[in-house]
Amino acid sequence: MRKFENKTVLVTGSSRGIGAAIAKGFAAEGATVIVNYLQNQEAAEKTVASCLELGGDAWAIKADVTSESAVKGMMEEIELEVGKLDVIVNNAFKPYVFNPNKRKMFSQLKWDDYQEQIDGALKAAYYVCQEGIPLMKKQTRGSIVNIVTNLVERPIVPYHDYTTAKSALIGFSRNLAVELGAFGIRVNCIAPGIVYPTDASRETKEEVKEMIIAQTPLRRIATPSDIVGPVLFLASEWSSFMTGQTLFVDGGLVMS
Repeated sequence: MRKFENKTVLVTGSSRGIGAAIAKGFAAEGATVIVNYLQNQEAAEKTVASCLELGGDAWAIKADVTSESAVKGMMEEIELEVGKLDVIVNNAFKPYVFNPNKRKMFSQLKWDDYQEQIDGALKAAYYVCQEGIPLMKKQTRGSIVNIVTNLVERPIVPYHDYTTAKSALIGFSRNLAVELGAFGIRVNCIAPGIVYPTDASRETKEEVKEMIIAQTPLRRIATPSDIVGPVLFLASEWSSFMTGQTLFVDGGLVMS
């Protein structure tokens, strides 16, 4: 029996990139996957088709996860269609480009820059968890995996607004882990380094990649598929006695 047979998994922001890779990873293990997307329906449907080819079930739901009403609607559809939710992967984030030459220095940043990233990382996870946790509580089990960043631990390039928002998401996750443990619900984080190719890393200069590779013990940059296994691990019973943790998936750049 595959690891996620008869499990329902929501992956936010999963029409492409890391989210799509995670969705396909769950589908290959037999899950029913909800492919959440914001704009690109064609890409979302392509991810759904790939999930079906891999032997899972899947469908796409368009929902802005920073909108309370949109998230409510998405959860109502999930409850109506399958009646349960076993895993949430909060992967969606406000679009961001990792280009050191174009990033704003602290003196150039406005509070609105921080607020945009906080809304994309924290507000989105807040709404999804607020609406999804009641479904998990019904069956007294569940796993929430939040995608953060190794920049929190090692800001090798200071992307102030992005990293601050992800730091808040780690704090959010730890508090939630303490409260939800009594209900059999676990909350953990995955902290990748730079992942290539993705929309966020498409403008990252070669010299920056080479600098990061030179400092990485495994001597390469992650691909989206490198993130899949650790997410599935934290979502599965293999990690049943882990909660409130952050796993760094960056080839050893951060050791904690």
